[in-house]
Amino acid sequence: MTVDTQDSNVADRSIGSILADLRNLSADQVERIVRHQRDKSVRFGEAAVALGFASNDDVLVALSQQFHYPYAPEERREASPELVALNQPFGVQAESFRAIRSQLMMRLFNEGQERRAIAVVSPESGDGKSFFAANLAVVLAQLGGRTLLVDADMRHPRQHDVFGLDNKAGLSGILSGRAEANVIQQVAGVPSLFVLPVGITPPNPLELVERPAFGLLVRELLSKFDHVVVDTPAACYGSDSAVIAARCGAALVLARKDRASVATLQDLVANLAETPATLAGVVFNEF
Repeated sequence: MTVDTQDSNVADRSIGSILADLRNLSADQVERIVRHQRDKSVRFGEAAVALGFASNDDVLVALSQQFHYPYAPEERREASPELVALNQPFGVQAESFRAIRSQLMMRLFNEGQERRAIAVVSPESGDGKSFFAANLAVVLAQLGGRTLLVDADMRHPRQHDVFGLDNKAGLSGILSGRAEANVIQQVAGVPSLFVLPVGITPPNPLELVERPAFGLLVRELLSKFDHVVVDTPAACYGSDSAVIAARCGAALVLARKDRASVATLQDLVANLAETPATLAGVVFNEF
């Protein structure tokens, strides 16, 4: 298993310099923006938009570069619409994910605590678990720490589709003992975010995660990444999610609001309580 970890060193630049490069502005256009900025006492970006030399989206892209904050360009937003934390990082949904991130940081990642991966589990298919896991990984990566999203849903894998990644090799091959290179892929535009897809969907997913190799892999990944988020199969398909959570060390339960059965949710929480995993919380998905 090899990891491609290209780092990008972005020098501090003014928003004017970034917008000028982004929109290929001439020196005369920049001077007109600066005059408007001075006359109207507004920011450079506002002046550029007012004069028609840039769009609001251009300003957001420039700000994201200035503050080293991942923000997807328009073509990427169309290709990966589920990544709301990357596509609309200042929207209501992204803010909800950041609030959950803050709770997790306080509960699981205090200094001196044992390192754990987070397994995202749900009682039923359709609860939005893969959507949630993907966006949780994005907001963790936006903190700047190296973050890995592992697709361990070897029954109905989706993360390669969500991120638009190659799925020829991945977790299933590693756990089957095959030597596969470049299985961990960096997400374009987010230098600190990586994804380990499932690869070939295996006929024996539960047996693969029950093998000691999976626990060893999780420990190795925790030594290489600051945060590890693991997508799991819905509990209705079997005990995969509980086994994965036990290997990860922490579990976050997700259920869809106004759809989840209280009894089913209670059963899932009770099953997780019998594993070594720490229950980080229960989230109701209303998106």
